Amino acid sequence: MQRDRFSSRLGFILAAAGSAVGLGNIWKFPFEVGQGGGAAFVFIYLIFCFVLCFPVMVAEIAIGRKAQLNPVGAFKALGYSNWVFIGYLGVICGVLILSFYNVVAAWAFGYFIDILFGHFLSGEIAFNEFVSDYIKIGAYSILFMGGTAFIISRGITEGIEKAAKIIMPLLLIMILILIIYALTLPNAIEGIKFYIIPDFTQITGKVIYSALGQAFFSLSLGMGAIITYGSYFSKDSNIIHSAIAITLMDVGVAFLAGFMIFPFVFYQGIETTGGAGLIFMTLPRVFEALGPQLGIIIGSLFFLLLSFAALTSTISLLEVPTAYLVDEKKIPRKTATWIAAIIVFIIGVPSLLSNGAIESLTHFVTLKGAGEKSFMDFIGLIANDTFLPLGGFLLSIFVSYVWKKENLNKEIALGTDGSSGNWVEGYVDIALTYICPLLLGAMFTITVLDNFFGISLLNRVLS
Repeated sequence: MQRDRFSSRLGFILAAAGSAVGLGNIWKFPFEVGQGGGAAFVFIYLIFCFVLCFPVMVAEIAIGRKAQLNPVGAFKALGYSNWVFIGYLGVICGVLILSFYNVVAAWAFGYFIDILFGHFLSGEIAFNEFVSDYIKIGAYSILFMGGTAFIISRGITEGIEKAAKIIMPLLLIMILILIIYALTLPNAIEGIKFYIIPDFTQITGKVIYSALGQAFFSLSLGMGAIITYGSYFSKDSNIIHSAIAITLMDVGVAFLAGFMIFPFVFYQGIETTGGAGLIFMTLPRVFEALGPQLGIIIGSLFFLLLSFAALTSTISLLEVPTAYLVDEKKIPRKTATWIAAIIVFIIGVPSLLSNGAIESLTHFVTLKGAGEKSFMDFIGLIANDTFLPLGGFLLSIFVSYVWKKENLNKEIALGTDGSSGNWVEGYVDIALTYICPLLLGAMFTITVLDNFFGISLLNRVLS
């Protein structure tokens, strides 16, 4: 049976960019910027996106397109069954991330509904009460996972690609509307200054480490999604140009998110170091201060935007285990989609209950370096902070030293109209051979030693 494909290069770019553009750009990126000292963090983040993440993206697309299979089947198809554990790591990582990502998506959608009906849920108490209501969050999670599964079950062109072509332009329009309004607020210019004028004295080892992690997570690398999407990519399309377009689109949305968030933050004089609560605990207060009618319009639009951004990522994350079941277990797509969705939802139930509903899950584990973690935070630490850089490190080693750059370059050369061999391709070779293994290996080592053994290399070496 012929493998389903994206109908156009634009469809692939929008879908892959949708995978990258998500809560990581609009929810996580602004509070990372705030904690990282503003524009200095943005500067480091942008460097990592192009210097480190772009080459890994090229490699993932190339492996997927060459093998025409999911991450597990890809390594078998290339003739390296001993390296299939990288594929399994990607699938497991994607499933774990989606299991708690769907819960955060439910928070965003729930806030959209509440604000639409005039309930602004501002402050820590309101937030904690909201996320601990497991009946309500569970219902929103089922709704969100069900919507994601419906899109996936329709296939690549009629499901994923069609959804991307609708959602991505709407996402951009909503961001631009909110930016235009945010820039009219008092003190907005101070927020813009904080965001775009760097104070390089703010750059520490911790800022560099956080920017590296945010860049890698933001672009959906190491979790099997880009390899899977690459397997639906046309042989006559240019991998380098497509990877550049995806990276630019992802970085562009993240960058625009800052222009949307920080004018709101400085308008109300909110601390920029507010962490994850910057979106859910503090921005509703900003929207409430705009007055009942305008606050409902702007606030509900913002959380609808956040929900759309989450949907673009949940689609790509659910496609990873679905493609595995279709390719490896020969299960029909519709059946495979709903099996994967149910399994992921069940795995995510402890995360759903770990935000105040069940005490033992709320205070799940105490780590030597990271302190007390809820079940949801612990899964995030394992999947996001540990498995992602490990997967990227292993992939770089495989491409450079096992599959070899000659095979990578042959795949890249397809669809280049004879323009293969340019300096970008040369840089990708160098980065995958030296830069990516070094930085991703260091990131993985720092994460494990710091969180699980209490040995902080950041404080001892980089700060």
